[in-house]
Amino acid sequence: MAPFSLAEGWDNSGLQVGDYSQRIKKILLSLDPTIRSLEYASERNAQLLLTHHPLIFQPLSSIDVNIYPGDVVSEALKKNISIVSIHTNLDASKGGVSDILADLFGLRDIEALQKRDDSDNDWTGMGRIGYIPVPIRFADMIQTVKKSLGLKILRVMGPGEREIRRVAVVGGAGGGMVSLASKRGADLLITGDISHHDALLAQTMDLALIDGGHFQTEKVAMDLLTGHLMKKLDEHGWEVIIEVHRDEKGPMRYD
Repeated sequence: MAPFSLAEGWDNSGLQVGDYSQRIKKILLSLDPTIRSLEYASERNAQLLLTHHPLIFQPLSSIDVNIYPGDVVSEALKKNISIVSIHTNLDASKGGVSDILADLFGLRDIEALQKRDDSDNDWTGMGRIGYIPVPIRFADMIQTVKKSLGLKILRVMGPGEREIRRVAVVGGAGGGMVSLASKRGADLLITGDISHHDALLAQTMDLALIDGGHFQTEKVAMDLLTGHLMKKLDEHGWEVIIEVHRDEKGPMRYD
């Protein structure tokens, strides 16, 4: 579904902690490999914590069991829970984070926003871009995104009366895609972690922005991923239970 060959060269998708030979009866699906997610997996007798974000992202020179990520590594080994991350390979794959977001916002004629050079199809790559069947006011699109992501507040840029037809979506941090989204003819980019300078660039390119947050633009996709994974497991005849960490919250909040 999301082959690791699709992961970016700088990424660290795959096994983070654990044993390839471990037998798995239950999987807990979580966005982040935190201590709380690990405890949640242990409480539900899961043998695998499957996350989007990698636990080990940069090379480790030491492991301090009192701070992240050493505390998670230590507890995972004690509790005999393996941790596997499906990061940029899930972003780029068909049916992954980007496709789920595009479907969530009702886009049609969908293509990868940043196509992979080694692929001969239109859907493998980072982000997605497509059309809304009926043009919509930006102000109304903001309300649609709030409802879809379960948020009361969004960071946005652009006039409310602007007509939106072509939309680019990038889960997580997609501010670096501003120029590409504009070149691909997008009226709007929906992503997270948009910086001040990314917003200024978008403003000069007449590209509207909706920042739904890094956590929420990916968490909503992870929640909807369960059905895709269950289908794949059933195809192999594997009797494995999947649960989602429903109570998971991001580290930041509006206060």
